Amino acid sequence: MTRYAVFLRGVNVGGVNLKMADVAAAFREAGFDEVKTLLASGNVVLSSSAKAATVRTKAEATLRESFGYDAWVLVYPAAELRTISADFPFEREVDGHHSYVTFVGDPDVLDELDALTPTSGETIQRGHGVLYWQVARGATLDSALSKTMAKKRYKSSTTTRNLRTVEKVLAAL
Repeated sequence: MTRYAVFLRGVNVGGVNLKMADVAAAFREAGFDEVKTLLASGNVVLSSSAKAATVRTKAEATLRESFGYDAWVLVYPAAELRTISADFPFEREVDGHHSYVTFVGDPDVLDELDALTPTSGETIQRGHGVLYWQVARGATLDSALSKTMAKKRYKSSTTTRNLRTVEKVLAAL
């Protein structure tokens, strides 16, 4: 069995409202083990003997069937998420800034996002399958990365988490 972090995109942040207890129950019914949700923003940890790609497909199908919305998730084995967090290239806590990890499941999308010109107060650095992102407080929604990722094209293959949330997910794995 492998422990996985499953990040749901666009849940409880404007549009799709799900109770995390219901999500956990749906995942258990789908056959996932040791399911736990964290916070209310679509963070799930679970165990499965399947590969990450299979967990992603099954999790998306479960959400679509159970809740009737166009669900997108990104899935990471615990060891990979630990590496992603450890590789954060900036100072982790900077006064007046947010520290984020943008998870990207499509290499072409990663290339496109990596090519963006950051706005003032925004720093972006590519990692393995992710973008590390630091942005001034109050400027997140006006940043180049945020404006671009809001477009429909990016919804199926990206999601962003605050670095503190990534740490909480890791602690639960």
